[in-house]
Amino acid sequence: MLRLKSLDILESRAALAALPEGKLLINTINAHSYNTALKDEAFAEALMKGDVLIPDGASIVMACRKIKAKSQPKERIAGWDLFAFEMDKLNRKGGKCFFMGSSEKVLALIKKRAAVDYPNIVVETYSPPYKPEFSEEDNRAIIEAINKAKPDLLWIGMTAPKQEKWTYQHWKELDVNCHVGNIGAVFDFFAGTVERAPLWWQEHSLEWLYRLIKEPRRMWRRYIIGNALFVMNILKEK
Repeated sequence: MLRLKSLDILESRAALAALPEGKLLINTINAHSYNTALKDEAFAEALMKGDVLIPDGASIVMACRKIKAKSQPKERIAGWDLFAFEMDKLNRKGGKCFFMGSSEKVLALIKKRAAVDYPNIVVETYSPPYKPEFSEEDNRAIIEAINKAKPDLLWIGMTAPKQEKWTYQHWKELDVNCHVGNIGAVFDFFAGTVERAPLWWQEHSLEWLYRLIKEPRRMWRRYIIGNALFVMNILKEK
């Protein structure tokens, strides 16, 4: 069972620079994914057994302090922070990045922007079928596309918990020697198809509220009910 109290969570953005090179599975955790993992054993296992877990939510940072968890992250590290750090790093030395997930439209916008923002990175993409579960043929096609590309950086964007479970399940089949990050919404943020909260909202830990205001019909259950459920779950764990 997933317990926030015992998880190894990265402490700060500065710690990203200390991550070792090579094949590394990087996941993020926030209030929503914590709640989901309590009900989904496969998702919980994917989070617990990945190589790096990043606190993508001020609620996780505060909860770790409240329950005196094993890890005491000093700040939130958003999926966007991970993305920007890794892309800047790869752009400085040059290399290849692979985006797996989302639609052809979003991936085309990603390639267009990446050519401007990261001119030293070759970008390859793969848009998987839009369905709840992939067939064995689907999985094989995705894995072969990634392995053929041999990327220096791999991003998976299919929303949680699907992306984490897929990556963990097929981890040994991915013949790559690079960091692999499950970053979901960052695909849309970078493509410009979804607007990220302005800096002030981010700095005051209110990015969730901005998304709720922008998309109330889609986000109300996740943030209103979900946040209340998160508090209850943390109190139980404490």
